[in-house]
Amino acid sequence: MTGVRKGLAKVEFALRWDPSPAGAPANDLDIVAAVYGAADLHGTPVQSVHFGSRSPDGTIALNRDSHTGQGFGFDEVMTIELHRMAQESSRVVVGVVIQNSDAGPEGRTKTFADIAGTGFRIREGHTDLAEGDFAAVAAATAATVAEFTRDASGAWSFDLRLRGSDADPDEFARTMGALG
Repeated sequence: MTGVRKGLAKVEFALRWDPSPAGAPANDLDIVAAVYGAADLHGTPVQSVHFGSRSPDGTIALNRDSHTGQGFGFDEVMTIELHRMAQESSRVVVGVVIQNSDAGPEGRTKTFADIAGTGFRIREGHTDLAEGDFAAVAAATAATVAEFTRDASGAWSFDLRLRGSDADPDEFARTMGALG
């Protein structure tokens, strides 16, 4: 069977960071994905996937989860099967949140600047779509990173959307896809 496939099908979002110094509270970063329906592309997500939850239809899965950043390479990995999503799913936003942000130096809120070695990679198959770090949003406690949108033909596309946020983890998951 031959043919030309248009758009993205199955992408992987990978996140890495270094463990906290000895004696300091653990750094716990989490990947969060929010799916939006065509009727409300920037409002309330129809589903949100993060640690402790999963996509009801199995199209988004957290394959690896770390609470400390210990390990080699990427500490958390999420797979998003865009080609299997329901037709009414038209937008997916992926972000990262610092879970224990209240445990920063001198009792202040922990930000990306406080966590060494942060980085992400977005790929489809063996093709890297984007790779980067959080230096541009160093003062934030959370950040949107990627946006996947479905066009009228049903093909999915990708845009890098690195934008920082100071919202707590629950609020960030609810509002990460808003315009701004």
